[in-house]
Amino acid sequence: MKLTLKQQRLVDEYIKTGNAYQSAKNAGYSDSYAKVDVHKALVKPSLKQALDKRLEEHRKATIADQDEILQYLTSVMRGEVSDQELIPIQVGRGEMEVEEIEKRSDTTARTKAAELLGKRHTMWTDKQEITQRNIDINIGEYDDDSDS
Repeated sequence: MKLTLKQQRLVDEYIKTGNAYQSAKNAGYSDSYAKVDVHKALVKPSLKQALDKRLEEHRKATIADQDEILQYLTSVMRGEVSDQELIPIQVGRGEMEVEEIEKRSDTTARTKAAELLGKRHTMWTDKQEITQRNIDINIGEYDDDSDS
């Protein structure tokens, strides 16, 4: 079912505010509708589906995925990311200015990034993962040790 323009605005506003009443007011619904009926509208299948879809799009846009994290760690390890350092400089009697300088990532950060990348690619794993196990079980008649 296609949403009306007002319903689309309601979904957009609800994503922004998380407040059903305020979202309905901002979308152009009446005060009485916003107070009483907007909660019912938000659980209707068409609105709920649109809301879930928009939330998923928002989540994908705001949360780093695996490739993005690996790219960042690689750039830190290679020293492509620079750090900002603030250095106080005395300019007069009792007066200080702060100068911001850009410097290459320090060795500690680069080593940590390399370590995390190595862990991701299981480069330093001492234990080997066994994926296939064969267990032979022989079923037969056995003497019972107990006296019957």
